[in-house]
Amino acid sequence: MTESVRRRLVESLATATNAEKALANYMLANLNGVPFETSATLAAKVGVSEPTVGRFCRTLGYARFKDLKEDLRDNIGTQPWLAGDRLKEFRDRSQNGDALARSLELEIAALLRIYEIANTKEWARAVKRLANTPQLFVAGFQTERGIAQYFANQLQYLRPGVQLADIAGGNFSEILLNPPKSTCLVIFEARRYSRLNLLLAQEAKRAKIPITLVTDAFCDWGRDLADEMFVVPTEFGMFWESTAQMASLGNLLINGIFNELGVAIEGRMNRVSELHGKITGYVGD
Repeated sequence: MTESVRRRLVESLATATNAEKALANYMLANLNGVPFETSATLAAKVGVSEPTVGRFCRTLGYARFKDLKEDLRDNIGTQPWLAGDRLKEFRDRSQNGDALARSLELEIAALLRIYEIANTKEWARAVKRLANTPQLFVAGFQTERGIAQYFANQLQYLRPGVQLADIAGGNFSEILLNPPKSTCLVIFEARRYSRLNLLLAQEAKRAKIPITLVTDAFCDWGRDLADEMFVVPTEFGMFWESTAQMASLGNLLINGIFNELGVAIEGRMNRVSELHGKITGYVGD
């Protein structure tokens, strides 16, 4: 039944209002947690009114939010996905109000969600494109800059033509003036969203450059612009939202690209590592 709810949410995005898109994106990224929300708490997290939650549920075919939650509960159940004595202890502490135990539970759920994403047809399409398109640009600004740079630098070991997007020239012409069939773009983004990433995505869409967007559950512009939008949970009960799981998703993408390219890339990996050793160097050299 979880797949039924997920399918309805995905299908709703085609005709949804901005508020409904925000609700759908949040719920898609947090399906395991939705049964434990109320319409009031869900509305507050997404930034919409409580009646909007009810109207949205009716467009999905549910009389009320409670019915949608029941549909999910029938499949998810009330038992945690944690196993083993140590994790059971954390689960018990979570139920008794231990904030760190609850954060651990949410992070494990987020990691599970990422591995679910890696089994979708959208993921397979993105991996094939990122492995084979001659020019691959990676964008991330503000706090996502580090995640984007790590992803780009790791991919440079596997294949040529990978570059971190740079605004130093003031116009992104190195991306936007390339032939679209030989160029693709990966964007890492989380709220508050960078104006640079939105403008880059809009211009790339206009130039017919395919976009893979890795973002949080609150991004209401991504599905209109990206060819694939991978929504990563970022709420773990901490004082700040965490984008750590974006790095995990990036690692899974890199692994998929490695599998797509095959063992023939070993020579390049050895050569890049050799250059790194000569130029930057390693401890103990």
